[in-house]
Amino acid sequence: MNTEPRLASQHTLAVLLVRATSDTDAGVPRSTSMMITWVAVASLACLIILAGAQGQAPLLRLDQPKPKCDGQARSTYLLGPDDQLEISEPELAELAPANKPIRIDGDGDIQVPLAGRVHVSGLTVQQAEEKLDQVLRAYVLRPQVAVNVAEVHSQPVSILGQVNKPGVYQVQGHKTLLEMLALAGGLQADAGYSIRITRELEWGCIPLPKAQLDASGQFSVAEVDLKKILEDPEENIQIYPHDVVSVPKAEMVYVIGEVKRAGGFVLGEHQSISVLQALALAEGLNTTADARHAQILRLEPNATEREEMAVDLKDVLRGKKSDVALRGDDILFIPTSTGRKATLRAIEAAVQAGTFAVWRIP
Repeated sequence: MNTEPRLASQHTLAVLLVRATSDTDAGVPRSTSMMITWVAVASLACLIILAGAQGQAPLLRLDQPKPKCDGQARSTYLLGPDDQLEISEPELAELAPANKPIRIDGDGDIQVPLAGRVHVSGLTVQQAEEKLDQVLRAYVLRPQVAVNVAEVHSQPVSILGQVNKPGVYQVQGHKTLLEMLALAGGLQADAGYSIRITRELEWGCIPLPKAQLDASGQFSVAEVDLKKILEDPEENIQIYPHDVVSVPKAEMVYVIGEVKRAGGFVLGEHQSISVLQALALAEGLNTTADARHAQILRLEPNATEREEMAVDLKDVLRGKKSDVALRGDDILFIPTSTGRKATLRAIEAAVQAGTFAVWRIP
């Protein structure tokens, strides 16, 4: 911090104070001289106080740079409350059964024979061993403590969204993204192809090319393409404690009615399909289909009801009319030619209830 302006101001006030004193001797009225003196003293005192405050707590600058990812991450598990530890030391075998789990309490302490309560929360296993060695030196000659983590309860990872068993899981050892998804029961049929990972910055930035900091600068955020994970092992990154893995619901188009394979078809990221492509995925029309009176049911943004768009599939199939692009969440309905009709509300209710099969596009 530049201190030259502050020092210059203090010097100027000091000179002013000296002049005020000398002016009294030079015939300047005493009241005027005293006023100048008090102003100078008060100003100098304020500067000294401000200087001390600035030395203790620098003012926050608006242009202060945001934290940056340094690519570093903790590679060692940190002990925490409710973890179960197995502690062994040859000289303590008679006082405590070997390999009997000891729980870390809510304060982060464990009860150690001879030594009593010892704080180990926030330490690595190696650091805990070193601390216990140091504590037991007062009671045991050359202690050799070995610590093993029997059960982990303090390092949660949240798996949310379209997985079969969403919830909070505990990281024990090295766990990759695919391993954590497997612990959550795998993906649901309507899961999207893009998985979002949020990580506390103290664990380092997510090692992916498109990882970014969030607006607060406290979290690293990245999205992973599910197909890339299966093709490139480097995309299957390690998951750290307190990570949040979110699996969004995929965009789908629904083909309902007189087709051979009705249901919802999952779209990939930024993928769209046409009416004919959707019809091909549904394995074509039934013989009872009324191809001339097909409909696309589309929900526009901010709308409360779906818009009906008539599609003459027979003319589209013959090339007389252009193919129509479908959007995510569109419903392509092909009625029957036997006179039975389904209402719009019944079709939408069936889609929302999830009574149709969901198919993933290969």
